[in-house]
Amino acid sequence: RKHPLEIPPPSEKDWLKDDEEDFFLQDPDRKRDALSQPFRMINKLVMLVFENAMEIIERREMLREAQKLKVQPTKCFPTAEFQVTGRANCLAVSGKYIFVGLSVGLAAFKVSDCKEVCAWDAVKTEICANRALDLGDERHVLFAVDEMGLVWLFCFHKENFLLIKILNEVEDISKRNTCVEVVLSPGGDYAGVLLQGKCRNIVYNTKSWLEIYRLPKDSWLKEMEKSPGAAAGLACRERRAQHSSQADIFLLQESPVSANRADAKLSLPVLLLKVKPPKPITGSSFKSPLDALKKVDDGSMLGLGYNHLIKDSQWQQQEAIFCSTFREYLEAEGERESKEEILRHATFHFLLPSWILQVGPEMKVQPDVPAGISVHWDGSHNLCFYLLNHPLKEKVDSDLKPDVVWPCAAPIACSAVSSCSRYLALACEDATITIWDKNLGYPLSVTAILEERLIRSIHFL
Repeated sequence: RKHPLEIPPPSEKDWLKDDEEDFFLQDPDRKRDALSQPFRMINKLVMLVFENAMEIIERREMLREAQKLKVQPTKCFPTAEFQVTGRANCLAVSGKYIFVGLSVGLAAFKVSDCKEVCAWDAVKTEICANRALDLGDERHVLFAVDEMGLVWLFCFHKENFLLIKILNEVEDISKRNTCVEVVLSPGGDYAGVLLQGKCRNIVYNTKSWLEIYRLPKDSWLKEMEKSPGAAAGLACRERRAQHSSQADIFLLQESPVSANRADAKLSLPVLLLKVKPPKPITGSSFKSPLDALKKVDDGSMLGLGYNHLIKDSQWQQQEAIFCSTFREYLEAEGERESKEEILRHATFHFLLPSWILQVGPEMKVQPDVPAGISVHWDGSHNLCFYLLNHPLKEKVDSDLKPDVVWPCAAPIACSAVSSCSRYLALACEDATITIWDKNLGYPLSVTAILEERLIRSIHFL
């Protein structure tokens, strides 16, 4: 041979074409890999939709697997239903009974068989809130608040409602006081009612106040034993077994028995305390610290900020400096402020005897009966303690002073008392939580939450 062996050059039919740039990614088993326009664009759009769909499916599968790993809450279904007259607004459980507040009155049901045993609808008033407590010997004390803010006090005995008194009833309806909250002490010895008036010509907010009552539960038992007819009810009537379509369904069972009861001749509760919000801190007329200390001996309380040596001119200078420094913020805030007076709310707890609630030797103290209350008002730095074992000969003071005051560094936002009444938790507006031991009288722990956090409620578990 004249020339050595060489690789022959490719033929023309094996040359790459312009429309076959991605031939190496295509399926070699296909006979025709190349698509002409517009089919290639359609193919790309279909593949894009398919890939997006697969991503969504994978994401949902991951969420479903993560949800399976979480603890699933137990689903509870009603075991029975019953129909009530009107609408069920509230309920309270006491012993073996459930008391339901209706749009036409009250009804009592047994927990065991879910049957209605009694109903009170003498005045056809709507009950918006109720509180009940078992006093023993088949007696239950019941507070009901109606739509007008009136507080109805009942004693439920032998499956009958006994109306004792309307606590805030007045002859002139325009001067009535509305109830905001009702709290029963453990054991049912005391009850606290937070009221609000309608007076609007007061410069400082004193239209809210707290009333503490002593409930004569022992006298009720003796009086009902002496006159058994008082607990039997004066009128009983049958209710229609089938109510109209306006009746709402509640999660128990219906019973056709209904009973009305006239006013019972039982002992009335005794008003012990009437606590009002603290007055604003104003300038002092004292000329020396000795004058301020003498004022303390007259019965005023040290710790509320009243017995100081700050003059009115100093308060005015401080306010002028503050207003000039934050003028632009105050102008913007002033446009949104309302001229109407804002009602103040109080949080109060009944406290068992402890080291901080010292009483005189002439007072009898029982370990399971509350000896005092703790009260703090919205926006106040002070936690005030009031003793409940004052002699009944003393009149209810219109300007009652607290027996003990705990000042805090910031306004108190909320508070809680443990079930044993030994530990007291205070949460301030600066997100600081303090746990106090009332028996020892010192704080157990102080915890600061992250900044810009507002604590609205606190509970012991």
